Formats: sequence, C-alpha cells, structure tokens
Amino acid sequence: MVQFHGGGFVEGSCESVGNDGFCRRIAKVCDVIVVAVGYRLAPEGRYPAAFEDGVKVMHWLAKQANLAECGEVVGRKGEVRKSGGEGRVVDAFGASLVEPWLAAHGDPSRCVLLGSSCGANIADYVARKSVESGTLLAPVKVVAQVLMYPFFIGNTPTHSEIKLSNSYFFDKSMSILAWRLFLPEDEFNLDHPAANPLIPNREGPPLKRMPPTLTVVAEHDWMRDRAIAYSQELKKVNVDAPVLDYKDCVHEFATLDMLLRTPEAQACAEDIAIWVKKYISLRGHEFSY
Repeated sequence: MVQFHGGGFVEGSCESVGNDGFCRRIAKVCDVIVVAVGYRLAPEGRYPAAFEDGVKVMHWLAKQANLAECGEVVGRKGEVRKSGGEGRVVDAFGASLVEPWLAAHGDPSRCVLLGSSCGANIADYVARKSVESGTLLAPVKVVAQVLMYPFFIGNTPTHSEIKLSNSYFFDKSMSILAWRLFLPEDEFNLDHPAANPLIPNREGPPLKRMPPTLTVVAEHDWMRDRAIAYSQELKKVNVDAPVLDYKDCVHEFATLDMLLRTPEAQACAEDIAIWVKKYISLRGHEFSY
C-alpha cells in the first residue's frame, strides 16, 4: 500500500506521529506493507511537485521489484560479484540497492493507493498515471485506491461547501489559501485539474479505466459533496466506487493524531480493510487495463 499524507499541500509529514500511527493501524488491519510517501510541500514545491513525487514512488517500486528478481550482485560498472552463495544487487560501495523487507514480503502486482485529504488528490493522480503507463510500470499493478476525504474544490460551490464552509479543522477559506500557495500563480483556478475531478475534458485515461475506488467522507466536512459526486461518476462507468459516510465526524477524523483513538477512527480503518482485502486477495483480480 502506497500512502500519501494530508496537510493541504503545505504541511504534514510521512513521519509525523499521527501519520505513523495511522499507517501502523492500516498495515495491521489490512495485512499490508505500507510505504508512506514524503513529498515536496508548497510554497517551495508548487504544483506539480507533489504529484510528480507520487509518480516517482511508483517507478521506484517497479525498480525495486525488478532488482529483487536479479540473482546476482551488480556494481555500478556492471561487474558481477558473489556474496555467500546468495546474490544481492549492490552499488559500488557494497550497499544493497534493494529494500530487503520489500523484496521479501511485498507483492507489487497487488498495489493499493491510499491518500487522506490532499494526499487523496495525489493518489488519484498517481492512479491515472499508472493506468496510462500500463506495462511500463511492470510488475507494479494498482488494483485499488482509497480516497479519504479528498481535498476537492471547484468554482461552483456544492451544497456542503455552502452549508459547512466554516467546518472544523480546515474551513473553506483556509483551503483556498492552501490552493493559492500550491498552484503556480499563473495557474490558480479552483477548477484546476488538480483541484476539481469533475471538470469536463479532464486529461488522462477514461474514467472507466480507473481502478476500484473507495471514498471516505465525513458528515461535517465541507468537501464531502464533491467527493461523493466523483464517486458517482466512477459508478456510472461501472467502476467499483463505494462511499463510506461517517456520521458526526469531521475532516481527517481517522488520520489526525488527536483523533486516532476514537471509535470512529478505528472503525474506519477496519471498514477500509474489509474492502481492500477484496482486491489484494491471492485469488487474483481481473484488471481493466
């Protein structure tokens, strides 16, 4: 599972207490290895920096998988070395180029993307690029994605954006500021493809080629309606795209460190696990791309 943290593109870390706690929980309930991605933040790293970092991780995973299949120790100059009867791919200094925990326990053909808040926007972008890449990412295959309260917005406000614009933790005015800091000044537009998944003629593969997509929304989150609308668009083209709607909850209710111990946060992780396990089962999965 490749995980992208939240923070409005301007804060947060894959190594924060909250993100670490969430990743440990999701790894346990889903029975997966979690690769938590540290991506560049705005305003120093404006769009498309964070999105490009997400794609780079997928290529890194593909490289790791391919290196793990090598049965020899290859230095930078191509020389072959033997090591105790077992082959290892190493650099010129003898350091292993392969992450042993990933090589021993990971299955790149059953990769799930998960993002919370702005991390969900990154995950969805990475899913699109993975579909476009096809066999170029082999043996990595994205079998599903989980979008937790995605950081979607648009010029035309939805009902929840009007009713809940002053909601807890991350109100709409703060979110617009985050988008101003993230998008290049000459590209700022709430209907930017990175912000609004519902704009017509959006670049990328047809929606029908997207992987199964689970969306998590919260009752008191102003972003909920657009996330639900995106899920409905996926359903229209026969993509498995259920929505988990949590009552009496706020944005990032399952991932903020101060809320991780709540029953709702635990229940959300367990609900995600039930769905994810359908697509990482050893029984295999039929791909649409």
